[in-house]
Amino acid sequence: MDNSISGDDFNYQSGFGNHFSSEAITGALPVEQNSPLICPFGLYAEQISGTSFTTPRSLNLFSWLYRIKPSVTHEPFKARVPSNKKILSEFNDSNSSTNPTQLRWKPTDIPDSPTDFIDGLFTVCGSGSSFMRHGYAIHMYTANKSMDNCAFCNADGDFLIVPQQGRLFITTECGRLNVSPGDVAIIPQGFRFNVNLPDGPSRGYVAEVFGTHFQLPDLGPIGANGLASPRDFLAPTAWFEDKSYPGYTIVQKFGGELFTAIQDFSPFNVVAWHGNYVPYKYDLSKFCPYNTVLYDHSDPSINTVLTAPTDKPGVALLDFVIFPPRWLVAEHTFRPPYYHRNCMSEFMGLIHGNYEAKVDGFLPGGASLHNCMTPHGPDTKSYESTIARGNNVGPHKIIDTMAFMFESSLIPRISQSALESPFLDHDYYQCWIGLRSHFTVPELKTIKTKE
Repeated sequence: MDNSISGDDFNYQSGFGNHFSSEAITGALPVEQNSPLICPFGLYAEQISGTSFTTPRSLNLFSWLYRIKPSVTHEPFKARVPSNKKILSEFNDSNSSTNPTQLRWKPTDIPDSPTDFIDGLFTVCGSGSSFMRHGYAIHMYTANKSMDNCAFCNADGDFLIVPQQGRLFITTECGRLNVSPGDVAIIPQGFRFNVNLPDGPSRGYVAEVFGTHFQLPDLGPIGANGLASPRDFLAPTAWFEDKSYPGYTIVQKFGGELFTAIQDFSPFNVVAWHGNYVPYKYDLSKFCPYNTVLYDHSDPSINTVLTAPTDKPGVALLDFVIFPPRWLVAEHTFRPPYYHRNCMSEFMGLIHGNYEAKVDGFLPGGASLHNCMTPHGPDTKSYESTIARGNNVGPHKIIDTMAFMFESSLIPRISQSALESPFLDHDYYQCWIGLRSHFTVPELKTIKTKE
């Protein structure tokens, strides 16, 4: 497969949840129907469904792809050798553990041996099961080579990919995405894709949701505008290649295991498509954050970019929340995040810069996990330096930072490989040990009584 892609070779359509139409050759989309007896240019019509046929229309996700050969044209799937045993999609006591301790990982090193996105993917934690269509997994990846003569397909759920180092050129069946650190890409369940590394070594984070899809959060009293604007989400335009690729491999993640099937052509042979089930990207710098303008600290949910809902209103299977550059203006207020115990579980990562509640130890490419009802909050240095500044602090802008959080109502189990990782920070708890008592007892006044 030709991996020579220029950063200028990308075109997009804007919008979130739109019904898009795109054709690489004018006239390739059928007119007036989805599956004519003979499609234009002799193409095959193929539908990909992201929801059941009878899902309510407002939530129904599907696309029609018009391709040179249908995706069914491949040899039988076989277990991949070698596999990747660090990927999980079902979490139980045979492969993961519960742990209420606050956990933090230092950035994982880029491997020395040739490693692509598939082999560089490893699970940190998660909950539920892809077989039961309910749950999520949080992965990280390190890679130093592009995927060669192969495509990846995740049959278990949707990927939300957050690169921290190195751009990703992602080729999908709907077209191509240029995803830089500071962007995120969503690859819906079932789409085949290839990851090219134009900058060499790459590292990042991946959230995966089972049985649901990401959507924009409701804005409530905020109104019609703010947070992530639908028009800033970008879907690819049709792009195809009509070449022979003997031995081309489809790598399918199915139940957390990897399977391979061989075919003799590129899966990126879709000449035209239309629908609302499509890969897309988003530039986090376009996010319009909200914050308190008088006193106290807003809850982090105010900066939710995307949410994967449960059936219970207001309770997320997984929220994607960011902490971008923003102004802090609250008066007589402790401005860093407050100390907290949460019924939700919080996994945090850092794309670049520093995080305001952790002076030391939380590094770009690293991660932390604060599980359900586990206490967490600013470290000792952050607390002491904040209160030392007193109340007479004017407006302050946080700049050159981008932290994020994956937050879930389900309690995650931690993979054995994450607990045994050499990058696990065993001294993380020390950042709070120095917090001292500032409690002072007011002097009691003695009241004299008449005899």
